[in-house]
Amino acid sequence: MTTIRAAVEADLPAIVAIYNTAIPGRMATADLDPVSSDSRLGWFHQHSHHHPLWVMELDQAIVGWLGFQPFYGRPAYRATVELSLYVSPSHSRRGFGRQLLQEAIDRSPTLGFTTLLGFIFAHNEPSLRLFQGAGFQQWGYLPQVAELDGIQRDLVILGCRISEGENPG
Repeated sequence: MTTIRAAVEADLPAIVAIYNTAIPGRMATADLDPVSSDSRLGWFHQHSHHHPLWVMELDQAIVGWLGFQPFYGRPAYRATVELSLYVSPSHSRRGFGRQLLQEAIDRSPTLGFTTLLGFIFAHNEPSLRLFQGAGFQQWGYLPQVAELDGIQRDLVILGCRISEGENPG
């Protein structure tokens, strides 16, 4: 049985370990080198009740996480957030990402969010399918905005409007 809960600082090493597994694949993050728990401490503390960071546990082990980040940092955008979602490779393709994303959609109205965004590399087809399957639509396309190992990569912006009582997925 899985549990989704608010992350605590003691979870940071597991969160960072999952994140670092995504870096070598060049699919899910624009970071090129592994990050440390110490380097992510400020990022961790920027999350709050309003912009939560959640972990998913299976048998008391963290298998994935989802974070809400403010979009663009201006007050008029306070109801819009960017989502970050990572699942441990040893637990991928088991529906955990879908569960985390659905929880974000379901709880967004109570957090005051009306718009969810995902910034996903165009070559990351599994993540694109995941978000599109949850009701996200392509709202933007930024060609060749990232360079990963000498290869220019495109970024897709997916968006989903949410209103109280509505479930786009």
